[in-house]
Amino acid sequence: MRKQKITISVIGGSSISSKVEDLAESVGKMIAELGCVLVCGGLGGAMEAAAKGAQSAGGMTIGILPGKDKRDANPYIDISLPTSIGYARNTIVACSADIIIALPGSFGTNSEICYGLVYGRPVIDMGHWNIEGMIDAKNIDEAQEKIKKIIKKFQNA
Repeated sequence: MRKQKITISVIGGSSISSKVEDLAESVGKMIAELGCVLVCGGLGGAMEAAAKGAQSAGGMTIGILPGKDKRDANPYIDISLPTSIGYARNTIVACSADIIIALPGSFGTNSEICYGLVYGRPVIDMGHWNIEGMIDAKNIDEAQEKIKKIIKKFQNA
């Protein structure tokens, strides 16, 4: 039986619209309510909004930072892990996750999606990526149901 908490990486753009910000915050809150730990890149945009949502619901947040200074993390990160490896940290964000939720973003988000798929992680598509192998979720409720099913598989493994 698995004893570690489930980690869910939220990936998305650093420059986002208010609509995506609201979505990211809701995703973070949902992750905390499921009793999971949120992992992200630790900076602004979707990462900050998701971490804010998770903290608002009493969740734990981990930021995998591209630089070498813990102070670069957004204010909603509980544990800052500086890597000093820039965008190469995207592989860590993907590999450290049990489940990945992909929000709208750009090339960095796309690389995390691809790493997640290469590492065999379930990647929930909430950003209209339409990449083969991803699990489509049209809204928070659908994403939550799919995540619950994935978590059950972990618990039964």
